[in-house]
Amino acid sequence: MQKDLRREQALEYHAKGRPGKIEVIPTKEAKTQRDLSLAYSPGVAEPCKDIHANPELVYKYTAKGNLVAVISNGTAVLGLGDIGPEAGKPVMEGKGVLFKIFADIDVFDIEINEKDPDKFVEIVKALEPTFGGINLEDIKAPECFHIEQRLKEEMNIPIMHDDQHGTAIISAAALLNALELQNKRIDEVVMLVNGAGAAALACIDIYVALGVDPKKVFVFDSKGLVHAGRTDLDDRKKRYVNGDGDRKLEESFAGADVFIGLSKGNVVSREMVMKMAPRPIVFAMANPDPEISWEDATSAREDIIMATGRSDYPNQVNNVLGFPYIFRGALDVRASTINEPMKLAAVKALAELTREPVPDIVNMAYNASDISFGSNYIIPKPLDPRLLATVSPAVAKAAMESGVARRPITDWDAYENELNRRLGVDNKLMQAIGSKARKNPKRVVFADAENAKILKAAQIVYDEGIGFPILLGDPKRIADIAERNRISLEGIEVIDHRGEAMEAKRQQYGDAYFKKRQRRGVNHYEAFKKMRDRNHFGCMMVDSGDADAMISGITRNYAEAIRPALQIIGTEEGVKKIAGMYIMLTKRGPLFLADTTVNFNPTADELADITLLVAKEVRAFGITPRIAMLSYSNFGSSETPEAITMREARLKVKQKNPSLIVDGEIQGILAFNRETLKENYPFSELADSEDVNTLIFPNLSAGNIAYNLLQEVGGADSIGPILLGLRKPVHVLQLGASVRDIINMVVISVVDAQMKSR
Repeated sequence: MQKDLRREQALEYHAKGRPGKIEVIPTKEAKTQRDLSLAYSPGVAEPCKDIHANPELVYKYTAKGNLVAVISNGTAVLGLGDIGPEAGKPVMEGKGVLFKIFADIDVFDIEINEKDPDKFVEIVKALEPTFGGINLEDIKAPECFHIEQRLKEEMNIPIMHDDQHGTAIISAAALLNALELQNKRIDEVVMLVNGAGAAALACIDIYVALGVDPKKVFVFDSKGLVHAGRTDLDDRKKRYVNGDGDRKLEESFAGADVFIGLSKGNVVSREMVMKMAPRPIVFAMANPDPEISWEDATSAREDIIMATGRSDYPNQVNNVLGFPYIFRGALDVRASTINEPMKLAAVKALAELTREPVPDIVNMAYNASDISFGSNYIIPKPLDPRLLATVSPAVAKAAMESGVARRPITDWDAYENELNRRLGVDNKLMQAIGSKARKNPKRVVFADAENAKILKAAQIVYDEGIGFPILLGDPKRIADIAERNRISLEGIEVIDHRGEAMEAKRQQYGDAYFKKRQRRGVNHYEAFKKMRDRNHFGCMMVDSGDADAMISGITRNYAEAIRPALQIIGTEEGVKKIAGMYIMLTKRGPLFLADTTVNFNPTADELADITLLVAKEVRAFGITPRIAMLSYSNFGSSETPEAITMREARLKVKQKNPSLIVDGEIQGILAFNRETLKENYPFSELADSEDVNTLIFPNLSAGNIAYNLLQEVGGADSIGPILLGLRKPVHVLQLGASVRDIINMVVISVVDAQMKSR
């Protein structure tokens, strides 16, 4: 049932709204007749004439320089095999999404209905004028070798078959670090390789380029050892013939230093690993089941270093660590190819990055505080924001040094800054928070469970291991809604807070509530009556420890939903007023906006407290807050009460926390234009810092209007409203929240609960 539902969710995801996962968006204004005349006829003739005179100008006047084709014939799609080009298209679109979100590279996916390798080559060659690079994808071996080789020889733009080289590059970086930790020389190790497909042979090629002795590499395919006596070997396999035909995989483990698995699951036993040399290295990279499980390998040998292709164990060999950044570097120097020096540069950059201190956002994402170079961290994590500005420059430098770059980079600091600005260096925030939530899921009460969107969200939260939903409401109504919408509630707790079975619990909660509110106008009868209200009941669950967080608000107004949380949960120590914050996910990175939902016209003291609350929350996400206190005035240019309030609030913040990067009062446009700010107000601490990421508004109207405009007109994704200052996590949804909004709020609630339970 759950598998069918995941299928339903996947199909709904791809079909909802505009079908598919990608679209084309104009990068120039095209609103007026003049715009259209420039974009097309007659204005477009001018760049056409210039490009005709000098073809290199195509990179200046068109998108070619940032455009990669993801090309497949659908003959080896994921684990699905030869399913054809149409069926492979969702995968190619998905690859395009990864290029965009990790390296800001635009992609057209092209599915070609052609299995003949030579005809396939001719088709791809004809596309060269359109693209800055070609990523070959999901083409079966051995044809993929021939196709890539010919295209590299006959085309003058970067070509890479990621299925071959991606795993090779990432695992090679892991191998360098594992060898260092195990104190082994790369030219002395004995290596076993199980699997001889495209990825396995590319892995061996790059290991040999790094120094592995090919005479000490023993390769096994589906027919056994690749040895000189075999007559069924292609030229690539013949490069790695070794030993004799009597040698078996199990026997070969004796004394081996390294095992590389790119075959199928569960073909290696604990006993085999126990035969390996001291301090062995095992990379079991078959997916979804590795050649040997993490548990079996690490229990067999305490001195082992292990890697897999899975995300639920340390040392995941994940291709997304490579291809976006390799193509980014190649495109930025207009490389004519992706050559061996560029691949090796990527390997070494990944290996070296692993040895550097890990940013807080990475520790947060993986629910750790001390990720550092060692046996369980030999390659960077996919959510490391430093990857783009580390790997791409290394690849670009290698392209220049090897003579294949046509547009050399001279200012490397400026280039790295440009890379960080492309995506916003902190724009992996939600991925990081989501990973952190899954590491330690919490119990989340849904106070409005008689709602289809809530039930869909709860089922996804449960399936993905984000949290343990608890649904409050009439079980029959909830079951009916779930059945009508094909939602599985298997494994999810449903509580009828008004039912007879909960009488004792209502009595217990009513007593506790009465003690809290008996001198606040609540009598004994009213206290017990309140426990029949799901918001009050849910808050009491969180307060008493029967749940860790609560989500409410989708069917009631904001103030009504907040009131029970304030009365029952209360505020954190030292907090006088709670505040509301939105996270807006923008091109320049996440923006934190407050107060957007709670305080109507805060005083200077209240604004200072709000600012400190927000700064604390931003730091909890592993990001250094850089705060602009907004106004229509700039540093005293107006003496109106509103401007003075923001000015005074900033002074109070600095008195309480002098090290905080905060300035104001300041206009919004100036907060994001550091050049103008530095020119006119060089004293401002925002002028010399990185981009502003936190905005404090003078009142609720300004904050609420701003986040709505950013969301609806500016195209930013929003997460919130996040309530700040409560002793335990209770978050209130906006009316009409989508399933995605609800899931995001649950993720925030779970991480909030993790931090508050420490």
